[in-house]
Amino acid sequence: MRDRVIQLGAVALAVAGLGVGGSMLPGIADRAERHSLRYTDVTVENAPPIVAIGTAIGALRGLVVDYLWIKLNLMQDKGLYYDMLEDARLITKLQPRFPQVWIFHGHNMAYNISVLTNTPEERWDWVNKGIRLIRDEGLRYNPNETLLYKDLAFWLGHKVDGVTDDAHPYYKQKFAKEWQELLGEPPPDLDARIAWIKAIADAPETREAAVERTPKVRELLARLGEGLMPFTGDDDVVLDSEFLRKIAWWQSIREQSWIARQLEAASMLEDQDDGLFVVLDELMADESLEEAWKTLLEHVRYRVLLDEYNMKPDKMYEYTRDLGPLDWRHPQAHALYFARLGSQLGNHRVTHENEHHAINIDRQQLHSLQALARSGRVTYDPYSPSMPGRIPEPRFIDTIDRMFEKLYIKYIDARGAGGETFMPFMENFMSSAIREAYRAGELDRARAMLDRLDGLFGRGASPPNHKYNEDLDVFVMNKTKGEYDRQPHMAPNDVIASLRYGLRVGIGQRRPDVYKEAIKFANEVTQYFRTHEGIDFDTKMGTGRMRDLVAVLGKSAEIAFLQLMIDPTVSYEERAQIWAQVDEFEPELRLRTSDRIRPLVERELQMGPLAGRVSIDEFLPEPPGIEAFRAAIAARAVREAEGADAKQGAGVERK
Repeated sequence: MRDRVIQLGAVALAVAGLGVGGSMLPGIADRAERHSLRYTDVTVENAPPIVAIGTAIGALRGLVVDYLWIKLNLMQDKGLYYDMLEDARLITKLQPRFPQVWIFHGHNMAYNISVLTNTPEERWDWVNKGIRLIRDEGLRYNPNETLLYKDLAFWLGHKVDGVTDDAHPYYKQKFAKEWQELLGEPPPDLDARIAWIKAIADAPETREAAVERTPKVRELLARLGEGLMPFTGDDDVVLDSEFLRKIAWWQSIREQSWIARQLEAASMLEDQDDGLFVVLDELMADESLEEAWKTLLEHVRYRVLLDEYNMKPDKMYEYTRDLGPLDWRHPQAHALYFARLGSQLGNHRVTHENEHHAINIDRQQLHSLQALARSGRVTYDPYSPSMPGRIPEPRFIDTIDRMFEKLYIKYIDARGAGGETFMPFMENFMSSAIREAYRAGELDRARAMLDRLDGLFGRGASPPNHKYNEDLDVFVMNKTKGEYDRQPHMAPNDVIASLRYGLRVGIGQRRPDVYKEAIKFANEVTQYFRTHEGIDFDTKMGTGRMRDLVAVLGKSAEIAFLQLMIDPTVSYEERAQIWAQVDEFEPELRLRTSDRIRPLVERELQMGPLAGRVSIDEFLPEPPGIEAFRAAIAARAVREAEGADAKQGAGVERK
């Protein structure tokens, strides 16, 4: 009888324990979710094999990780960055849901190790490894972890798009190259760009679905497999990023690159009977396969984004539609993407204890939009070794204004300063935007923004003040004082904006005094930097920051003219008028830029409402003397090449 009572008591105790444990489970699961202790919203859903292995180690796993973590911190204090790699990688395998170690490991590669290298190529390799570690691995294990999104967005904005790293021009060139190869060249018009990225987001998810949507895809794949077999060794085409690079190589030679056109690369490849080029030439020229190519490329891009780059095409479309004309060749477009995605996915985890992380990632959205407003329109020649061209995109200014109000309200009751933390950013951004609009001749827009600034932070503030109650001219003059010493990279923006205004009003509207004033301002700024105390400073990469800046300023009229003529927001009529009249003010400007401008505008015409109605020769006719100018440039290139060969030969003889 006594044993039966003990048994019944044990059963009752077990039932009670199960009941209490069951009642506690929702709270434990909620805390695990908020503190990043789960892989996804369902505890073991889609858990990768390494998670199961790490879990199987049990309590020993925690001790091993603690030991390795302490060891990592000690090695970091000693600067043993390379030695840290394997231990950091081991921790990510043992505890893949530990976000701090992913950040630690990625930052070590992107910042600490990269700066120890001696060439831009080596630096970019390590920076890219750090980015890919978080984007391609860390976020797959921790898809809702705000910290990972925040740091990844910061690295893209600060390390790749910033100017603090001596190798930053190389980073920008490599980044643009990679994303043009993956997605192609985006349409210039906003509506067309939204439709372009939406087509990728709506693409067939599988090869079979692509064939079902467009039956001709089957024929295209068969012919591709047959044509590419000598290069791949297999008649089954692998549809991955390497496939997209082959297509991009053909497109850059045939359609996109001004440099390739000058070198007559297509003719050279035809003469050499380059097998890959000939195969793609034949298949691209077959009009019956046009729709099949479109469906296939959209499908491959969709899969590559998801599978190789861990990016969501539907979100890329959503952000382009809602925020503005994102160009994915720009690092800040990716910084904005990850900051916004991290904010959205991490919102349900925000508590009073971690609210500062949410504020920081939303602040990163504003910083990325600010950079895009200043340089968000990209021009890129795949064969150019130079940094891609970057043109202001003022349409992001209105996006910032809208987002600022939403974020201010969102965090109005947050701990500490809360929504007030966004006020300094907005005040500084609007002040800079006013100056830039003024230099670009958009005086009405500049006055409207100054009134808005005064309403938010001046007479409309609490308590009111009069620091923005002044004339626009005075405000811009005061804002510019000392600005170039603090942010020298802003000088070319001001100069080019001023010259664009000079071209549009001074030349387009035949007001020579306006153009002369813009030239005067450009010369004054250029002269200021030519005599700057840092003009002779060389970076570790062998570049001179001030010399490079002066070189840009020296070509500012050429850059401004090129930007203006390929700007789809400027009407066809205005561009045609400026093109016809610019020789009166700048006799050689069209000669120097014609072969770069006309192919870009020709593609714009082909994709726009004038397709088939107006030719490039009617819209922007070649300037007189262009053949002689081309011959002179070619002769000079030959002389320079011969001089370089002679110099190299003399060096060999001395040895």
